[in-house]
Amino acid sequence: MRITVGLKQLDKELPVPQNAYEGDAAVDLRSTEDVSLAPGQRALVSTGIAIELPSTCAALVVPRSGLAIKHGISVVNAPGLIDSNYRGEIKVILLNTDLKEPFEVKRGDRIAQLMIVSVEQPQFELKEELSDTSRGSGGFGSSGISQ
Repeated sequence: MRITVGLKQLDKELPVPQNAYEGDAAVDLRSTEDVSLAPGQRALVSTGIAIELPSTCAALVVPRSGLAIKHGISVVNAPGLIDSNYRGEIKVILLNTDLKEPFEVKRGDRIAQLMIVSVEQPQFELKEELSDTSRGSGGFGSSGISQ
């Protein structure tokens, strides 16, 4: 299914984000600037785009797996959430998790991915008690490592 997302190209020299392959879940976001990330350093990196999402959608900024495994580059607040009413430039908080090697971002490099997702608007119903489940309140490793 395709939806229409308005896109304002703030940096017209960079390509408009698009799927690399049919069926891809996200599009690549590119850097508008050169950034040097020392080991353990983070930086806010501009992408040169702003979007207009339908009110029934949100966008998630997620790391690129190749940058993560090859260079230790991640998105600090992964996934970064963009609400449908935000109209500013999309920026990515990159983090170099490598303990030894710096990482150089060059203008035009693909630094993260943008995924558009459908969202529900919750209406909370106050309850004194919640229904029982087999899991209950177990969390944070309650299912163990191996079964």
